[in-house]
Amino acid sequence: MASASLLLPLGSSVAVKFSNNYEITRGRPRRVPAKYLSLGLRAKASQSVGYGYEDDMALIKRRDVIGIGLAITVSASSLLIQSLNAKAAGLPPQEIPRLCDETCEKELENVPMITTESGLQYKDIKVGSGPTPPVGYQVAANYVAMVPSGQVFDSSLEKRQVYIFRVGSGQVVKGLDEGILSMKVGGKRRLYVPGSLAFPKGLTSAPGRPRVAANSPVIFDVSLEYIPGLDDEEEE
Repeated sequence: MASASLLLPLGSSVAVKFSNNYEITRGRPRRVPAKYLSLGLRAKASQSVGYGYEDDMALIKRRDVIGIGLAITVSASSLLIQSLNAKAAGLPPQEIPRLCDETCEKELENVPMITTESGLQYKDIKVGSGPTPPVGYQVAANYVAMVPSGQVFDSSLEKRQVYIFRVGSGQVVKGLDEGILSMKVGGKRRLYVPGSLAFPKGLTSAPGRPRVAANSPVIFDVSLEYIPGLDDEEEE
């Protein structure tokens, strides 16, 4: 029997050493690795090896379960994303009304750019045949406002009503004010508004709409529909 200093509590188990590196616990023989015997843990070897093996197996099983769970979660998430993308792909693209369509864009490439003293630039899509608005008069106009990339951030066409304001009175950004003052009723124009004539405080983003940074350049496509006050005077 091994000395007491080499024995560890074994509970009700009985551990006995016999030849060929075998020990018996509760009447069942078990082969013990030599590395444990070389450490002198002969009395504990059987229990230690048995406990470690079962613990490792339990740990492996837990890892397997966790791994399978993660794999299922990732797979389900991937399928959900693919499903949502598929549904999104099936939707028709949102049609944004414009004052200048694809044909107009191509023609506009050949239209000369005009630059004013303030730095405002513009190209006439169509030159109107009506009167030019006097400073201080109300005008009715349609517009499509874009960032330089072409993304629309505001449009009277989407609101389905003309925008009425008093021209030359600071009711709109300086670039739009200046650009309309030299237009004629019935005309369409693209205004390239520099940051100094645009939005000094910028505009926050909205769903499906880009943010406009403070003092950043913007583009306006604008059509001058009519001049309410001037039309009334002419009718009299």
